[in-house]
Amino acid sequence: MLSIYVHEMGHVAALKRFGIPASAPMFIPFVGAIVRLKQHVISPREDARIGLAGPIWGTGAAVACYVVHIVTEQPFWAALTHVGAMINLFNLMPVWQLDGGRAFHALNRTQRWIAASVAGGALLMTAEGLLVLILILAVVQAFREAPHAEGDRTALLQFAGLTLLLSAMMGLRVPIQP
Repeated sequence: MLSIYVHEMGHVAALKRFGIPASAPMFIPFVGAIVRLKQHVISPREDARIGLAGPIWGTGAAVACYVVHIVTEQPFWAALTHVGAMINLFNLMPVWQLDGGRAFHALNRTQRWIAASVAGGALLMTAEGLLVLILILAVVQAFREAPHAEGDRTALLQFAGLTLLLSAMMGLRVPIQP
């Protein structure tokens, strides 16, 4: 729950940075959490920044859990690292209102193909099953018309970096104690 809370607070912090009023995170059992906006986001660029802020903060929380695991050698922290990475990687799927979908909305067609290629490369390097779904959805989005010809380089770099880092984190072994 704390990992999801940190993820959602990333969205809240980005909303605050853009001056957009929003609710506190609301948890929905068996689904996750949402933050309700009290006004519309002005541009796809802002929407991408707000969307990707959640996985950025969530990745930070997963990295913190991994550091604690290294220091304490407790499997619990490795498991939290893995779960945090999985939650945030799942949110990078470029579909609907997930964070990856918000990022893809700001990308042009070439950038979408680059993002799909990064997901494909991460899949080849890690064999992480969740990347299959991300790759398929990214390719579908790449074939669609991109509404913004100029694209958003920052959103592409953030999406690519998060995809690679979270994929690597998903490969961390969770030790099992007898």
